[in-house]
Amino acid sequence: MKIDRIHHVAYRCKDAKETVEWYVKNLNMNFVLAIAEDHVPSTKAPDPYMHVFLDAGQGNVLAFFELPNAPAMGRDANTPEWVQHIAFKIGSLEMLEATKERLQAAGIEVLGPTDHTIFKSIYFFDPNGHRLELCADVGTPRMHKDLDEVKWDMLNEWAQTRRAPKHAAWMHDREFKALD
Repeated sequence: MKIDRIHHVAYRCKDAKETVEWYVKNLNMNFVLAIAEDHVPSTKAPDPYMHVFLDAGQGNVLAFFELPNAPAMGRDANTPEWVQHIAFKIGSLEMLEATKERLQAAGIEVLGPTDHTIFKSIYFFDPNGHRLELCADVGTPRMHKDLDEVKWDMLNEWAQTRRAPKHAAWMHDREFKALD
């Protein structure tokens, strides 16, 4: 068996309507499907929900569940906010900058762009507290080849030492120069 692609990725939301409207307005996603039941089809548990689906481009679907009878949404207090996020690829650096300006004009706090050498990113939160990243690719074939050649060495070194291997430290040289 080989997986074709991700069918959808599902997260929890506080308010399905607000979430759909936010993604349509701020990320230009299309609202493609809503499913609601009083019982969970897989477990048969009595737990009403609204399940909404948004088109994230090229067959990718981002989905959310609103669960009105469940305790309020929380997050893993042991995981930093920056770790769990959804990253979306966009077409260009110009689009990244324009989107940053548009989001800021809408009152959304935006961090970045951050230079990852092979892509540049901006970061912000949706109304549910999910961290989002928009990425514009800027890497060269040589950069990708160099990274491909060291990925297993890096992973194996990490598995043994739990310290950041330096094989690809060049990726964030520009970001960390400010710390010098």
